[in-house]
Amino acid sequence: MLSVIAHTERITQDISENKMLMNSEAKARAELLGSLLLFTRVFYKLRTGRDFNLSQPVGRESHYLTISQALTKTQRGNSSHLIINCPPRYGKSELCIHYVAWCLARYPDSNFLYVSYSHSLAKKQTQTIKQIVTLPEYKEYFGVEISDETRAKDNFETTRGGSVYAAGAAGTITGRGAGIQGVDRFGGAIVIDDIHKPDEVYSDSMRRSVNEWYLNTLQSRVNSPQAPIIFIGQRLHEDDLAANLINGFSGHEFDKVIIPAIDAAGNALLPSMHSLEQLKVMQEKMVYEFASQYQQDPQPAGGAIFRPEWFIKLEDEPKILATFITADTAETDKTYNDATVFSFWGLYKLEGQDYETDIYCLHWIDCLEDWIEPKDLQSRFLHFYSECMRHSVKPKFVAIEKKSTGTTLLSSLKDVRGLTVMDIERNRSSGNKTTRFLEVQPYVATKQISVPLFAKHSEKVIEHCRKITANDSHRYDDIADTLADAIRIALIDKIVINMVTANTKVNTNIAKMANTFKHEQNLRKNLWRR
Repeated sequence: MLSVIAHTERITQDISENKMLMNSEAKARAELLGSLLLFTRVFYKLRTGRDFNLSQPVGRESHYLTISQALTKTQRGNSSHLIINCPPRYGKSELCIHYVAWCLARYPDSNFLYVSYSHSLAKKQTQTIKQIVTLPEYKEYFGVEISDETRAKDNFETTRGGSVYAAGAAGTITGRGAGIQGVDRFGGAIVIDDIHKPDEVYSDSMRRSVNEWYLNTLQSRVNSPQAPIIFIGQRLHEDDLAANLINGFSGHEFDKVIIPAIDAAGNALLPSMHSLEQLKVMQEKMVYEFASQYQQDPQPAGGAIFRPEWFIKLEDEPKILATFITADTAETDKTYNDATVFSFWGLYKLEGQDYETDIYCLHWIDCLEDWIEPKDLQSRFLHFYSECMRHSVKPKFVAIEKKSTGTTLLSSLKDVRGLTVMDIERNRSSGNKTTRFLEVQPYVATKQISVPLFAKHSEKVIEHCRKITANDSHRYDDIADTLADAIRIALIDKIVINMVTANTKVNTNIAKMANTFKHEQNLRKNLWRR
């Protein structure tokens, strides 16, 4: 490890100062071509001006060294199929980018396919590879140049016939391949860097599409048996492409490098990014995301997203700052379908024994679940609304998902005096239901949702949420939908919090003005008495 650092400092300094003699240039070139990690550290510094610092975990080697060694085997022909699972933002893409540039330095005629979950992401990575290859120092030491005919932003070619081409998952790859036909040496590779988009991986159809595209399109784009297929990315689902590759669905056995954020000895992988204490907090509060993305071990999809012990039962109602209603309407009165649900929420600040924190929580004051005809939606809601108006803090608004029956209810309620109506839009950016439930899971896990201890709805909503699963195998999710919407509105988008803080500022200003006016009046009285 120390030799790598020493070589990096010496070679980077010599290259930047251009003081090397011919024999030392040849030595530096040999050292750079002989070590992917050294090459990465030097050219990352030359490109960005920043150091590529190696991780220093306790009791094991740096994961950068582990990954670099595995990638080096593919260039040397010792590994034709490689899968590397590593936590997000732990430098894996940076190593992949420099791997391609490093291979081109030795074999300028190599052909690469660089694949990510979207074409735009793959294009971003290939543009960075191009930046490295066009550095003056790269040309000086390796004699590799970009072809003048290269115009596209998502791919480029070298003057030696090599190429790098960006592709998105499930996209077309026309006339492109990895490797070189008829050459018995390394000639390029397929590099798969994060093939699944996190907010789409819970969709069975999206996963199936990626898996089928790999089988029917991508794996056939190798021009030679010498062209390896390299998969690198975090795990996201127990049925993602990585899982299927490990299980051999492609007919090939993959060499596996599995790197969890917390190793078997209980040590943190990259303490400079996440300390062990931080990782343990994430493990507790982001159960599914941590198990898959950080530990590379997705939990069975049927596991519960919300745990009953996360919901706090309060004997006394907290000091409510604002209230609101969320509604999820149904299409029918048939009990085998989802019900119509109205939930009444109170926003409050978490308080200690002698102090108030800055943590906002939600109190689930009431919940109505019923199977009713669309024609009865308005009257049933107005009855629920009138009950909510009995609370000392009146509801500020009602939020309703904008779908068929919800749209009808939204339209009918806009004429009700004193009631503010908010519509909730569902689109591709908001993700599927599993994504939305996992997004709000940390707020439930940190015990920011409470229920009244003796209320009739409390046990029902907790039991309902307990049954919500990541693979959508639960029967009903109507109550959980109103929970997710409430957390999104109040705690994530902070719409309700902003309402409260805005009113506080207004009230504070009014109080200041009143005190000033009172003070002026007293001054006038004293002056008149004199």
